[in-house]
Amino acid sequence: MTKEPAGGLRLHSAQGRRVVLAAALGSGMAMLDGTVVNVALPHIGAELGASLAALQWTVNAYLLTLAGLILLGGSLGDRYGRRRVFVLGVCWFAAASGLCALAPTVGVLVAARALQGIGGALLTPGSLALLQATFHPDDRSAAVGAWSGLGGVATAVGPFLGGWLVSGPGWRWIFVLNLPVAVLVVLLTLRHVPESRDEQASGRFDVLGALLAALALGGVTYALTAAAEGLSPAVVVSAVAGVLLGMAFVLVERRESAPMLPLGLFRSPLFTAVNLVTLGIYGALSGVFFFLQVQLQTVAGFSPVVAGVAFAPVTLLMLLFSARAGRLGTRIGPRVPLTLGPLVAAAGVLLMLRIGPHASYGADVLPAAVVFGAGLTLLVAPLTATVLAAVDVRRAGIASGVNNAAARAAGLLAVAALPLLTRLSGDQYRQPAAVDAAFRDAVLICAGVLAGAGLLALVTVPGRTPEHTAEPDATWYCANTAPPVDPGHECPGSER
Repeated sequence: MTKEPAGGLRLHSAQGRRVVLAAALGSGMAMLDGTVVNVALPHIGAELGASLAALQWTVNAYLLTLAGLILLGGSLGDRYGRRRVFVLGVCWFAAASGLCALAPTVGVLVAARALQGIGGALLTPGSLALLQATFHPDDRSAAVGAWSGLGGVATAVGPFLGGWLVSGPGWRWIFVLNLPVAVLVVLLTLRHVPESRDEQASGRFDVLGALLAALALGGVTYALTAAAEGLSPAVVVSAVAGVLLGMAFVLVERRESAPMLPLGLFRSPLFTAVNLVTLGIYGALSGVFFFLQVQLQTVAGFSPVVAGVAFAPVTLLMLLFSARAGRLGTRIGPRVPLTLGPLVAAAGVLLMLRIGPHASYGADVLPAAVVFGAGLTLLVAPLTATVLAAVDVRRAGIASGVNNAAARAAGLLAVAALPLLTRLSGDQYRQPAAVDAAFRDAVLICAGVLAGAGLLALVTVPGRTPEHTAEPDATWYCANTAPPVDPGHECPGSER
C-alpha cells in the first residue's frame, strides 16, 4: 500500500482512518495509565506491602518525568521526525509497562513508572502532531475531532476495564494490556503514517531547561511526600534544592535562545491568569481522584470494578456536551464558563462528603458524579480555548503545550501535598477510619481550590477573548486529566 504524503491525506480514506486510529490508541494508552493506576492503588499497596508515600510515588513518578519532558518531546519530533519519535515513545512506553507488570518491589515499580513517563512525553505530543502534519488542511479539524472521540471512548471504557483486571487477573494486567496495544500502534504507524518534520527546525535543544524543571519538581515533590512522615534534614534539603533549582530554571529560560518554556508568553496577562486557573483546577482534580478510589474501596466497600466506573458519568457528560460548551464559550466569552465551571465542580466535590461507610451508589455517589461532571463540562473546552486565544496563532501550539505541562505539574504537586495536609501517612490508607477522615479533609481542600480558581477567573479573565486569534474547533476537547497538547504546532482549526 502506498502512503499518501504528509499534508495531503483525507479523512474519508482508509489510510486516513488508520492514521487517526494509530494516534488515538497511542495517546489513549498513555492517558489511561495516568488514571487507571488509581483504581489499583489499594491492591498494589496490599501485594507489595507499600506505604502511602510509595503509592504516591507510583502516581507521581509517572507525572514527574511526563511533566518535565513533554515539551522537549514535541521538539524532538519536529527535528527528527514526528512518526519516528512517536514510534520510539510507544515502544519505550510498552517496555516500561512490561517492567511495571514484572516489578517485584514497589521501588522497581516506581522506577518503571518514571520510565513510562519518559515514553509518554515522547508519544503524547506526537499523537496530535501527526494529525496536524499528515492531513489536508480541510480535514485537520475533523481528524482531531475523530481522535478526540476515540480518546473519549477509551476514557469511558478504561476505568471499567481497569477495575475488572484488578478484581480478576490482578493489577499487573493493567500494564500487560499495554503491550498488544503498543504492537498494534507501531504496526499501524509504520504502515500507514507518512513521516514529517519541521524542515526549519534548527539550533540546540533546551536539555538543561528540561533537566532543571524535572529536578526542581522532583525535589519539591519528595519534600512534600516525605514530610508526611516527619520533618527531617533530607526533607529540608530537598525542599530548598527544589526551590533553588526552580529559580535556576527560570534564569536559564530567560537566557536561552530557544527555551523549552518561552517566558515571553507570560507577558500576556490573560495567558498568565488562565494558567494559574489551570493549576488550581487540575491540581484539585488530581487530588480528588487520588483519594477517591481509596475511599470507595477501603471505606465504602466498593469492588474495584464498581469503583472504577463510579465516576463514568463525568466522562460521558464531557463526551456529550463539551463541544457545545466550547461553542457556548465562543459566543458568550470565557469569563462565565471559567467562573461557573469550577464553582459547579466544587459543589460536586462537596457532594462527595456523602461517600462514607455503606455508601449507596445511587444516593451518594451518582449525584456527586453528575454535578462534578457538569462543572468540568462547562470549563474544560473554554479553558484550553482561552489559553490558545491569549497568544498569537503561530504560538498556539507551544501555548497548549505549556498549559498541558502546567496541568501535569499541578497534579504532581497535589498528590504529593494532600496526604501531608490531611495527616495520612504510613499504612493508614488500609485503615477505613483514617482514610475516611483524610478524605473529608481532602474534599474540603480541593473544593476550596476549585472555588478559588473560579473566583480568580471571574476577576482576571475578560468577557471576550482577544480578536487576533481564532477559536479552535471545540469538538476536540474531552480530556479530564490534562488539556490537549501539541507543542510547536498551530492548534487544529486555528486557521479558520
